[in-house]
Amino acid sequence: MRRIPSIDIARGLAMIIMALDHTRDYLHLWSRTHSPLDLAVTTPIFFFTRWLTHFCAPSFVFLSGVSAALFLKGSQDPRAARRWLLRRGLILIGVEFTLVNFALSFDPQFRLLLFEVIATIGAGLILLSQLSRLSLKILLPLALLIVFGHDLLTPDRMAAEGGSAMAAVVRFISSLCLSPGGFQLNPQRLVVIAYPILPWLGIMLTGFAAGRLFEKPVRERKRLFLWLGASALGLFVVLRAVNVYGDPVKWSVQKDTVFTLLSFLNVNKYPPSLLFSLVTLAGLLLLLAAAEQRDNRITRVLIVYGRAPLFYFIVHLYLIHLIMFIVVFAQGYHPGDLRFGPFQFGHPPAGDGLPLWGVYATWIAVVITMYPLCRWYGRYKAAHPEKTWLRYF
Repeated sequence: MRRIPSIDIARGLAMIIMALDHTRDYLHLWSRTHSPLDLAVTTPIFFFTRWLTHFCAPSFVFLSGVSAALFLKGSQDPRAARRWLLRRGLILIGVEFTLVNFALSFDPQFRLLLFEVIATIGAGLILLSQLSRLSLKILLPLALLIVFGHDLLTPDRMAAEGGSAMAAVVRFISSLCLSPGGFQLNPQRLVVIAYPILPWLGIMLTGFAAGRLFEKPVRERKRLFLWLGASALGLFVVLRAVNVYGDPVKWSVQKDTVFTLLSFLNVNKYPPSLLFSLVTLAGLLLLLAAAEQRDNRITRVLIVYGRAPLFYFIVHLYLIHLIMFIVVFAQGYHPGDLRFGPFQFGHPPAGDGLPLWGVYATWIAVVITMYPLCRWYGRYKAAHPEKTWLRYF
């Protein structure tokens, strides 16, 4: 498949920003007990440190849909291409529950199983391997229906009451499809659905439909991305200002103008609301417009990251988690002080962590460290086309 630089540039920037969120999660003590988006306790810098990273997951999911469309378009055997999408989807779900889950927890017993962004992309590709048989005249309205309408399917309308096995199955399916939830399989193992499939599938299908835009001349698609991004951003502002539909949490006037703005921007990611999708995809579309026909030192660096997304995702998680242990031991803790299990991740019962400036410094160090690794991996992958398993990573 012919690579399009603007896609790799946008994906690379999203990957760099994503590392900030994971660094904050593991190394900032305050963030372990408080939400940076809780206006009652946060500060503007904490808020935007977290809010900025909202753009990452929608970018990955949308661009996965774009890549799937381009892959199918360039394939001489559509049936084989759909089978490949199916296999890659299954592999991504397997990677989520093994390599990624262990990177997040370092718990060899896997007492917490997280269904997060890699798994929901995998599920989306599995569904897309079949849905891609439909024409764009059907897929685009379906994508828009999901993105604009899934907020109507609130969890309380879909949940089943009672403690029977059937009710538990219905609640699990509702969570897997619509809204995050946790399920205790047994006293030792908890499953958490953080990225329900349906709302993220809407974003992936939107990306799949947008794949057609990359068939157009560069200048024309740049204008289209600019127009679509500005339109999505404008619609976000209008709907958010009306404050009736699009997000489960309404904005309100706060103690000052800055916090009122934070309330206006504080949209729901779990699951991604309509307003969350609009503002984040608007940012991605504007970035794609800006990235077209840009060739400079910065974009060439971003392309290196953008061409090794899954490799970067897995390795940077292990690296950040190992750095967390280094910090913990440097602060005087011992291996026996580490706690593992659901949502413990090896943190000691107390500790100072790093101040926010230390989080930013560590984030920059992680991103710099990942650059030569991604460059090596990209070159190795290009030099060994006979290793077909590399195509899945």
